[in-house]
Amino acid sequence: MLVYPSGLDLSSSALRFLTARLREHRRALGTRWRRLSVGRQALLALAYLRNGHPYAQLAAGFHVGITTAYRYIAEAIEVLAALAPTLADAVRVASIKAFVLVDGTLLPIDRIAADRPFCSGKHKRHGMNVQIIADPLGRLVWAWPALPGAVHDVRAAREHRIIDALAKAGVACWADKGYQGARGTFRVPYRGRWETLSIGQQAVNLSHAKVRALVEQAVATLKSWRILRKLRCSTTRITSLVQAVLCLQLTSSG
Repeated sequence: MLVYPSGLDLSSSALRFLTARLREHRRALGTRWRRLSVGRQALLALAYLRNGHPYAQLAAGFHVGITTAYRYIAEAIEVLAALAPTLADAVRVASIKAFVLVDGTLLPIDRIAADRPFCSGKHKRHGMNVQIIADPLGRLVWAWPALPGAVHDVRAAREHRIIDALAKAGVACWADKGYQGARGTFRVPYRGRWETLSIGQQAVNLSHAKVRALVEQAVATLKSWRILRKLRCSTTRITSLVQAVLCLQLTSSG
């Protein structure tokens, strides 16, 4: 296999952060020697998450075996996922904002047609439903644990108890029509065809759409980590991947 130099569109702070966390992890385990230093392991994990390259390519580039590359990456993801903010943390951040934005996105997975729980009727493809909280400027605040793509947005919000949590904190939340019936502090547009709505309802929906549109920036931020654009791993690992990416993104932007 040919090997060539490449780069990562990440700041050095992400590498320093992950290196420090992995060093603490190795110290806690009492590890004496590894094939890769903590810095190289951190770089390997960042390359996987940011660029989404297969294990075989990364292993060749870092001069380790495929199994070793997989093990090192999985370890780094586990360390990062453990540091990701909880729902309580997200609500505390949201409580100091004027309001928050909520939306869902589908992370594509390589599943066959028989895997109906993972098939999104809206997107006509297989994937995992990940819900996102963003601040009024479109910056990522939190991401829900992944659910099968067939799960509707409002059901996902209820399962993760985000509706009750935001209502209890008194945080106003803008969302799209997929959250009809959420109640609490959720604000959704009027339902119905444009021509059937009154002039007042049309004006409200236009204003609502302008505010809610900024959540797309948070979705784009999450998917700038290319590993999430086409997931080829077990669905049981996707939540850890999302949490790892969330941890790194919040650290880089903090």
